Amino acid sequence: MTSTIIPVDPFDFIIFGATGDLAERKLLPALYQRQRDGQFSEPSRIIGASRSPMSDDAFRGHARQALERFVGPAERDEAEIARFLDRLSYVSVDATGDSGWADLAARLDDPARIRAFYLAVGPAIFSDIARRIRDHSLANAQTRIVVEKPIGRDLASAQALNDTIGSVFDESQIFRIDHY
Repeated sequence: MTSTIIPVDPFDFIIFGATGDLAERKLLPALYQRQRDGQFSEPSRIIGASRSPMSDDAFRGHARQALERFVGPAERDEAEIARFLDRLSYVSVDATGDSGWADLAARLDDPARIRAFYLAVGPAIFSDIARRIRDHSLANAQTRIVVEKPIGRDLASAQALNDTIGSVFDESQIFRIDHY
């Protein structure tokens, strides 16, 4: 069986919860693999967002540790890891308040650029993040949002979350996934 890698247009991939377990175990290693396989176009960027204060370099160190732990030795290429880490930056953002959102907006300096917001956080703050993306004008027609199961704690809370996210994003922009 053969596989074809299809490069994508340059994009910004914003990970909320970038210092958490899901980002460390799944997202950063998967994004590294996509780059290693030639799927990223320049100048695609990965922006970590979390409430912890951290510099870009500290986040890159955090990401390097995640790759060392969760990417097999045969798949690690130091030159490729260095290129991947150069692509990373970090913004401290309070998902439930206003702190850091102006800094994130400044990083997202091209309003027409393709963006994907990945919510690697608990469902309790999905709505807060979606509303702040709207309030800070960070979404455009090419923006996508990714939320992971569980979406809510019961049917009523899941419907409320879907309603809030749907008030910001068109259904075609919303990706609901289960990484298992």
